[in-house]
Amino acid sequence: MSLNARVLVIEDEAGIRLTLGDRLAAEGCSVDCRGDGVSGEEAALSGDYDIVLLDLMLPGRDGLAVCSRLRKAGRAVPILMLTARGGSLDVVSGLRQGADDYLAKPFDMGVLVARMEALLRRVPPAERGGTGPVAFGDFVLDRSRGELTREGKTVPLNAQEYRLLDYLAQRPGRALGRDEILDDVWGYDPDTSTRTVDVHVARLRARLGESALPRHILTVRGRGYKFQK
Repeated sequence: MSLNARVLVIEDEAGIRLTLGDRLAAEGCSVDCRGDGVSGEEAALSGDYDIVLLDLMLPGRDGLAVCSRLRKAGRAVPILMLTARGGSLDVVSGLRQGADDYLAKPFDMGVLVARMEALLRRVPPAERGGTGPVAFGDFVLDRSRGELTREGKTVPLNAQEYRLLDYLAQRPGRALGRDEILDDVWGYDPDTSTRTVDVHVARLRARLGESALPRHILTVRGRGYKFQK
């Protein structure tokens, strides 16, 4: 399988940048590389990439800060965080800042490519572009820009949160089972359970400011969830 993706690599180690560039080019990717957090963030904000490989430890601005700033700017591009630490606290911090997945160094290139394939399947380019905005309550889901706004202000979402909201918003009024959502939004992954759906729905409700009293993502008892405009 050829990835055929536009990839931004933000990594300060020249050897790793070279290795990643060569392997991803062989996978059919167009690869841009940056060696520090500041220039990497600028590239991610100004460029049009399908996925970002982001090192945790970077000069100028660390990966956690870069990830957080990209999400606050409304960028839904999948982010795969690379970390030499591998500690659970670092992983949790990265995911909380909006990273979609992580890989500890040293990593196998085959595993990296497989993780990238999984993320790209979750947010394919056609769906990232969308067909038009979806308005609900005070919110507008701009599918052409991959962005959620509330009264003109960007609501930060990571790529998986955006994909889940986009999926639900396109099916208003339908009772959707957890297994159905898991299959359609996450794709086949034996390590992913329906509990993942519940966790991401809870995060989405928090993003919408509706944790205590859900208004748009309603629970259907014994089934799953239903989106209501």
